[in-house]
Amino acid sequence: MNQRELFFRHVAQTSTAPLALEIVKAAGSRLWDADGKEYIDLIAGISVCNVGHRHPRVVKAIKKQLDEYLHLLVYGELVQSPQVQYAKLITNHLPGSLNSVFFTNSGAEAVEGAMKLAKRTTGRTQIIAFKQSYHGSTQGALSIIGDEYWRQAFRPLLPDVWHLDHGSMEAIEAITERTACVIAEPVQAERGVFTPAKAWMQALRKKCTATGTLLILDEIQTGFGRTGTLWAFEQFNITPDVLLLGKALGGGMPLGAFIANQSVMGHLADNPVLGHITTFGGHPVCCAAGLAALKVLLKETLVQEVQQKEALFLKLLKHPAIKEVRSNGLMMAVEFDSYDTNKRIIDACIANGVLTDWFLFAPQCMRIVPPLTISPKEIKRACKVIIAAISG
Repeated sequence: MNQRELFFRHVAQTSTAPLALEIVKAAGSRLWDADGKEYIDLIAGISVCNVGHRHPRVVKAIKKQLDEYLHLLVYGELVQSPQVQYAKLITNHLPGSLNSVFFTNSGAEAVEGAMKLAKRTTGRTQIIAFKQSYHGSTQGALSIIGDEYWRQAFRPLLPDVWHLDHGSMEAIEAITERTACVIAEPVQAERGVFTPAKAWMQALRKKCTATGTLLILDEIQTGFGRTGTLWAFEQFNITPDVLLLGKALGGGMPLGAFIANQSVMGHLADNPVLGHITTFGGHPVCCAAGLAALKVLLKETLVQEVQQKEALFLKLLKHPAIKEVRSNGLMMAVEFDSYDTNKRIIDACIANGVLTDWFLFAPQCMRIVPPLTISPKEIKRACKVIIAAISG
């Protein structure tokens, strides 16, 4: 029995039609399957591999940490150098109010922790989230994602959650002294890359401040240079009360985090003690990998090159069948007339060596979120394949 057959027999499936490519090697912006076929990766593990697959400095950091120690004890009890160094480097590149990092295993766990933190800090229960936003699949995160199709099969979910229109003034007016937190994406990724107006984001920040509501910004997909700045919220000249990170945070390893002011985060340490705990969150190998990846982003010019590479994609992705290309840095949605059209094009791209996908709330849109390391030559080749697939 080959690996593909074993995959379908023994690995729990998340859909009835997985891609089921047997990838045996990855490096930079390329993948290779068991037959030796090469692919340009336009997904990057869904915004995970921002510094590319297996960046040499990340691999070196992982190997070094493997020689020192792996798991030691439940998170927060022992001083572990990779956690300390990584938390310090992250907070050095955030506004001063975001100075305390709680590491988790994933972005969804960071969402869960932030929701608890908001309730504990404010003593309130109401949570405002937005339609067509995605925050994860655990029960709490599922309660706030913005599409009933994904929620309805798992009800009852958390009470007192309001789903409002992202970018609307009605949503801002709905925030009151009853609201514990507002959870928003600075760019709605799974909607197909929608960026709100700067004035709306600033009004959202102002209303949260006025009502004592925590503003939680989910940068799990947009963080670490994806949009052309280290953090997408910088583009709006605002600072969240809580920042959510994941995906690229671990440099290719599983890692999430929620970040707040130490005075706020302290609510999870007392009454009750151990108000939020995790066994493997902030695993030392994952933190070592993430630390190395962030150093790469800060030392190299990858973030500074994002807008130039975005412009090259936009220049080359021209075809009458393309209804619109929405982008914010190297997060792009190529919209077609239907899911069926998009799926045909995606399948043709994969067959011709370009790996891409669709969006949860915008299945008619092709996802382009490549490693930030992708070269102009790779962009040109990928776009040539996409245009050929559209015409095909």
